[in-house]
Amino acid sequence: MIQSLKDCASGTVGGIMQVLVGQPFDTVKVRLQTQSTSNPMYSGMMDCVRKTHQAEGLRGFYKGTATPLVGIGACVSIQFVVVEFMKRHFGQKNHGDPLTNGQLYLAGAASGVANSIVSGPVEHIRTRLQVQTSGTAGYNGPIDCIRQIYRSHGLPGIYKGQVITMAREFQGYGAYFFAYEWLVRKSIERNKLTSRAELPSWEVCLYGAGAGYAMWLTVYPMDAVKSKLQTDGFAGAAKKYTSTLDCVRKTFAAEGVAGFFRGVGPCLLRAAPSNAATFMGFEVAMRFLA
Repeated sequence: MIQSLKDCASGTVGGIMQVLVGQPFDTVKVRLQTQSTSNPMYSGMMDCVRKTHQAEGLRGFYKGTATPLVGIGACVSIQFVVVEFMKRHFGQKNHGDPLTNGQLYLAGAASGVANSIVSGPVEHIRTRLQVQTSGTAGYNGPIDCIRQIYRSHGLPGIYKGQVITMAREFQGYGAYFFAYEWLVRKSIERNKLTSRAELPSWEVCLYGAGAGYAMWLTVYPMDAVKSKLQTDGFAGAAKKYTSTLDCVRKTFAAEGVAGFFRGVGPCLLRAAPSNAATFMGFEVAMRFLA
């Protein structure tokens, strides 16, 4: 129990670091993913950055931050609590032998599924707030957004896009934690270290960045579909997609494969600093609490 509390607290630190570093990149990514294909507002990543800054200033890049600051802190703490629990579980089953690559992947995937219970609604609310511009504001903040959606559509409305979110989290966090743990293990073996606490900070950041790329390079098309579903209307003419598969079919028909990779530039730019900060926050907090 004590170890799980330490994992939770350290994961929360990592989650807060992730949001503060990664939110501006995520806002640009979501706006590019969800803009109209027939009448796009932005011609590319830098055009989106320019227009957002001109119209909304620096605050425009941090729209919807309150939700993930609380929510992603909770999400990342869930991720680390579950992945560390699963690592201990597999370690006991192995009677002290190192975890296999498959076990590392499954530990991460389990953390992703557990995390999706919170990350689904958190990202839904954040995404709707991120795509609001100064002339299209329909919500006055995260609480107002939750209140309006829940009043009209109940809990299913809050969990819109949950199926694709869960699939993304399973694969994404399987790859994420597998990559990080594999890199850490190889470094400990290569440098004959006695524990991961001896890893220098620059290596923690480097491996965290690598984990971020392992995640996003394998799940980006799923994330694009998730963003489209979570900014879609709820009913009537405003609703473009009837299901995840319908979204996939219509995106491919209208935009081809490129439609699943819109906004990938800011996502990949964010992956390194955001996830380096996440693992640095987690590892430093764990060393402090040890």
